[in-house]
Amino acid sequence: MTKVMFKNGKIFTSNTNQKYANAMIIHNGIIEWIGDQDEMEDFQGEIIDLQSRRVLPGIIDAHMHPLLLANSSKQIACTPPLVYSIGDMIKELAKMVDEEWIEGWGYDEGKLEEGRTPNRHDLDQVSIDKPIVITRTCGHIISVNSKALAIAGINKHTIDPAGGKIDRDMNGEPTGVLRESARLLVLDKMPQLSMEENATRLAELTKSLYAHGITSITDLMASNKPMDYVDIYTLAREKGLTHNVVLYYMWHDLKVNPILNEENTNRENPIHIGGVKLFADGSVSGRTAWINPSFLGDEDNYGIATTSEDELLEAMEYAKQHGVQLVVHAMGEQAIDLIVNTFYGMESWIQDGPSIRIEHAAMPTAQAIERAAEMGIAFVPQPIFLYAEIESYLKNLGVERTKTTYPVNKMLEAGIPVAFSSDAPATAWADPVNPFIGIKSAVTRVAYDGTDTGQAEKIDVETAIELYTRGAQQITRIPSIGQLKSGYQADFIILNKDILEISPEEIEHIIVEETYVKGISVYKK
Repeated sequence: MTKVMFKNGKIFTSNTNQKYANAMIIHNGIIEWIGDQDEMEDFQGEIIDLQSRRVLPGIIDAHMHPLLLANSSKQIACTPPLVYSIGDMIKELAKMVDEEWIEGWGYDEGKLEEGRTPNRHDLDQVSIDKPIVITRTCGHIISVNSKALAIAGINKHTIDPAGGKIDRDMNGEPTGVLRESARLLVLDKMPQLSMEENATRLAELTKSLYAHGITSITDLMASNKPMDYVDIYTLAREKGLTHNVVLYYMWHDLKVNPILNEENTNRENPIHIGGVKLFADGSVSGRTAWINPSFLGDEDNYGIATTSEDELLEAMEYAKQHGVQLVVHAMGEQAIDLIVNTFYGMESWIQDGPSIRIEHAAMPTAQAIERAAEMGIAFVPQPIFLYAEIESYLKNLGVERTKTTYPVNKMLEAGIPVAFSSDAPATAWADPVNPFIGIKSAVTRVAYDGTDTGQAEKIDVETAIELYTRGAQQITRIPSIGQLKSGYQADFIILNKDILEISPEEIEHIIVEETYVKGISVYKK
């Protein structure tokens, strides 16, 4: 293949030893050289003029749910600008009344005029004959109608499952709101899409991801039932999905069907399994994170604990046996403490990255930060949460406590490995996967409505980019990406505005003009 020189660019490399360049030479998809174009006089090959545009490494989304994102696009979006009230939601859901199951996603009671969670009686206004399931923005809570409760066999005598809660009215009757593992009572009854349908939807997501500059992805809810995610993504690749993909499998599935082996965990494969995933609690916005002190206005509510020390140790042994990461969702202080204290003093089993990842890490204590740094435990927060879900955070935690959540500055100062990500589609934003919203949020620490979310924890633009690129690579462990340097894969994006020169408030309006993977253009606006 002919060598290609990209010149006359403003390249930010994410390489700490050489942060900036204006030219690079690519051969067979790999960066052969990068630096000052004046050093390369007699270049023989194709030359592409970057026209003084800003170039960044391809974005790595270290925590997202592509299959859920692909499927949510086929459901009713219960978010602004379509839905501002439960009344709006009822009207929108009625458009699907001919479907076997009526589905919606993304509601946030903090953004609804009524200021409350929709219940079975609300959804019964859409239909009493068709089951209805709508998923809260966090993905940890669903609201269902009476038909869905009946199909799942849920009534006033149904016992809350371990790690879950069935909301009930004054008479003990289920309200239709199901939290954490209680969701599965209904979700497990829903018809499943075929392998073909799932793979096709994933493949259709490819262009949208490249349009956002995302060149490598993860799936943090992978499973092997009713079909294996490796198989789904492999078929999607045959249909046009060309991203690197790292899958993290749910521990409760692996306990029943322990499928990890040398082939499906091989990081040289474009699709591979990178870790074992558990949940230690729920979400701040859904009032199910396991916190201390309690939620504002509810002194008895400390959230829901969804794992134990014994389960964490059991999952760790399996992860260690197969040389993959242990990945644990934890938002509240008590959940994070449980993880850090359980493994404190133990040796890592992975040498080229963190053995343990804590996803979200919204409210770590000072001791948890100190111990996590000492042990090399990684934190993977999502800046978009505070930006998009500010109403729920203020309601559930209060103003001052909200400002101390996601203390990215403290994490970095302590030396904790950190990666940014979106958790898409699990956030209350119409474009949940957009990394520039996340960067703006981290840099300004101001929510979409102008609320101050904690100036002490804001970071600079370069650091935010690095946490979406080099930092994300160091935690996902996908080989040879995340930086623009010699020997690395030529994954990069070209922006319409210079993210390092415009005001932070303008960052959300940045558009990706071109995306390259292995030196080949895969998207052009």
